[in-house]
Amino acid sequence: MKKTAKETGRRSPRKKSTQSVRKSTAKPAKSSRKRKKNGYSDGVKAFLLAGVLVVFSACISLAVIMVRSTLNDMRVSGGTELPPSVAIESEPPQTLSPEQSPAPAKPAVSSQAKPDTAVSTTPQSRPASTQTVNVPAPAPASTQAVNVPTPASTAPSANTVQTTNTAPARTNSAPSAVNTIPVSSTQSPPERPVGNSGTIVFVIDDAGNNLWELEPFLRLSGPLTIAVLPGLPHSAEAARRIRAAGKEVFLHQPMEAIGAQYPGPGAIYSGMSADEIRSILRRNIEEIGPVAGINNHQGSKITMDREAVQTILLFCAENGLRFLDSRTTADTVVPVVANRLGIKIGERDVFLDNEQDRESMLRYITNGLSRAQRNGSAVMIGHTWSPELAPLLAEQLPLLVKQGYTLKTASDIIGK
Repeated sequence: MKKTAKETGRRSPRKKSTQSVRKSTAKPAKSSRKRKKNGYSDGVKAFLLAGVLVVFSACISLAVIMVRSTLNDMRVSGGTELPPSVAIESEPPQTLSPEQSPAPAKPAVSSQAKPDTAVSTTPQSRPASTQTVNVPAPAPASTQAVNVPTPASTAPSANTVQTTNTAPARTNSAPSAVNTIPVSSTQSPPERPVGNSGTIVFVIDDAGNNLWELEPFLRLSGPLTIAVLPGLPHSAEAARRIRAAGKEVFLHQPMEAIGAQYPGPGAIYSGMSADEIRSILRRNIEEIGPVAGINNHQGSKITMDREAVQTILLFCAENGLRFLDSRTTADTVVPVVANRLGIKIGERDVFLDNEQDRESMLRYITNGLSRAQRNGSAVMIGHTWSPELAPLLAEQLPLLVKQGYTLKTASDIIGK
């Protein structure tokens, strides 16, 4: 028993060492599992952190892109022209002097040309080709001459519109090519080959406001039609002086416009009966007559009224008068009614002084010359109150004749 106990006592340290070994092997296993758990937790944290960084970077990138896009939009909107709206063709507003009528003055800007406005940029029946304009600045002590090339068979045209800072693009249609030749004031213009054809009619509206604006037009050479407003202090005397100068007189008949602008004394308004319209026309003609014809002053509303237009055209036919449609609206029914009645009329092609600087008016004249070559004739309307128009016509009329164009009055081109 003692031996066994001794042996047992001797063996007990081995058991203790075995247990300690087991414990020591168990500890690394636990620490390994703990490290694995900690490693997994660290991986999750790293993944989440990376995700946060990616989202943050994406937000910053998106913000930068939005800011740059906004700046680009602002830069583009600041440096790019807006698309042009429908160009309007208008008879420039004309100011009546206080002594002419007690009626309220007309507004300077409205939807009408003088103040009516035409909705289209060219007469519907006469499309214009698109060509270029080259008008250099005039040299000192010289004048500019408009020289129009020979017809299209020998002078091809460009199908683009060239605009410059000194010649705004608001035109009735693209003008034809122009070669501007400086001409000394002491020399005659150079001879040009006579290859141009076409008949040109110049009509000057709004006479009767005063006499001093009229005088320069009376001194122009060649045929000219001047339309006189009725009921003004100088209407009758203006008509008398026009006839004495050998020019043609038209009644510039005031007519109601869209927008209720005041057209002036002796006007025709919508709702008037045929007898009232005839009475007004007779009274106005008695004041400034005899006249060769009638054209409308304003009148965008009346020229859209078939009954009123029919009464006016029949009055003209009965009294041997010509009628010229100033086309202050694209919706005019004058051509349609005239065709139904079998009455010949004239129609305005170009307003010369929508812009009253020399370069713009030269461009409008060139546009009219293009139409005359293409269609056989062109009617161009200007106004007595355009200060640069009479000097420009005094310079250009002899050149146009030398270049082969024919000048006529409005009644000549309308015919009987």
